[in-house]
Amino acid sequence: MADIWDQLALQIKDWGQEIGFAQIGIADIDLNHTKDHYLEWIKQGFHGEMHYMVKHGSRRYQPDELVPHTIRIISARLNYFPHSHNSEAVLEDDQKAFISRYALGRDYHKVMRAKLKKLSEKIQKEAHKTLDQSFEFRLFTDSAPVMEVELAEKSGLGWRGKHTLLINKEHGSWFFLGEIYINLPLPIDKKVENHCGTCTSCMDVCPTKAIVGPYKLDARKCISYLTIEHKSSIPLEFRKQIGNRVYGCDDCQLYCPWNKFGQMTKEDDFKVRHGLDDIELVECFLWTEAEFTKHMEGSAILRIGYEQWLRNIAIGLGNAKTSETIVTALKGRLNEASPLVKEHISWALAQHNFHMN
Repeated sequence: MADIWDQLALQIKDWGQEIGFAQIGIADIDLNHTKDHYLEWIKQGFHGEMHYMVKHGSRRYQPDELVPHTIRIISARLNYFPHSHNSEAVLEDDQKAFISRYALGRDYHKVMRAKLKKLSEKIQKEAHKTLDQSFEFRLFTDSAPVMEVELAEKSGLGWRGKHTLLINKEHGSWFFLGEIYINLPLPIDKKVENHCGTCTSCMDVCPTKAIVGPYKLDARKCISYLTIEHKSSIPLEFRKQIGNRVYGCDDCQLYCPWNKFGQMTKEDDFKVRHGLDDIELVECFLWTEAEFTKHMEGSAILRIGYEQWLRNIAIGLGNAKTSETIVTALKGRLNEASPLVKEHISWALAQHNFHMN
C-alpha cells in the first residue's frame, strides 16, 4: 500500500506543475512547535487590529480542529512577480504611487483557489478510481486560520526568513502559498535548511522598523498592515516613513539577497493592469469612486475600499515634493471627503506649508 501512496504523491506533484504551480510539498499536521511563539506574538499585541488572528483559537495550530479527519496538508506555491516597471525607480519617484507587486494583476485569491480546485479534482478522481478510500479535502489561500508559512516550511517549499515570509533557495520569495487539507496518508516531505545566516538586510531596510527581531514582525508598524489591514487613522509617527507606498510594501523582499534568484510569473492573470506599476499619485487621487471600482475590478486592491485608498494616497501626496498640482488636488477633495480622509488631506497640506484656517 505504501507504494500506492508514494506513487500518488509523485503524481500530485506532477499535476501541480501541469496546472502552473512552481512547487508542491506535503506535510503532516503537527504544528505544536508553533503554539508558544504564536501565543506570545498575540500576547504582545503584534497582530494589531487583525482580531481574526485571535478568535479562531487553537484551530490555527491544530489543523484537524479546523477540518476534521485531516492528516496531511498539501502546500503549493505560485510565482507572482510580473513584468513591471522597476520597483526601486517607482519608490524613488515621489510623484508616483508604489503598489506592492503582488497586487498589480488579478486578485491572487481567485487565481490560487481555481488552481487548487483543479488539483483537488484530479486527486479526487484518482482516489475514486484506484484507492479504497474516500477523499475529503478543503482548500485555503490566505482565507482561514491556517499557518501557511509553517506548513510550507514543513513540506520543504523553503524556509521562514527573518522578515517572516517563506524563502526558496532557487526562487526567492515572490510567490503565493495555498493549501489543501486532506485525509489521505501521503508520504511527507523533508524540511530544508534555513539559509538566512547572519544576514539582516530585511530588518535593516524596513522603513518603519517593523521587524523587531529575527522572525518577529510587529504588524502595527508594518506598512503593508497600515495601508491594507488598518482601517482607521494611520499613526503620525509612520506617515513620513510610508513615503509613496499606497498599497503594501515590498522593501524587505526587494533587498533580500535570495530574490536575485526570483523568477517572473508565467501567469497571464498576474500581468500588470491599468498601468498600476508606474502611475501618478495625483491621477489615482482624482479618480471618482466609480473609476476606482472600475480600475480595481478583479484586483485585491478593491478590498480596501475607496475611502482607505484616498487615505493612503493623501499620505503619499503629503510626502511628495510640493507642487501646485498636488496642493490643488488635495484642496479639491477637502469639502467632499469623509472625516478620515479629510484628516489625512489636512496633514498632507501641512507638509506643503498649507494650513487650514
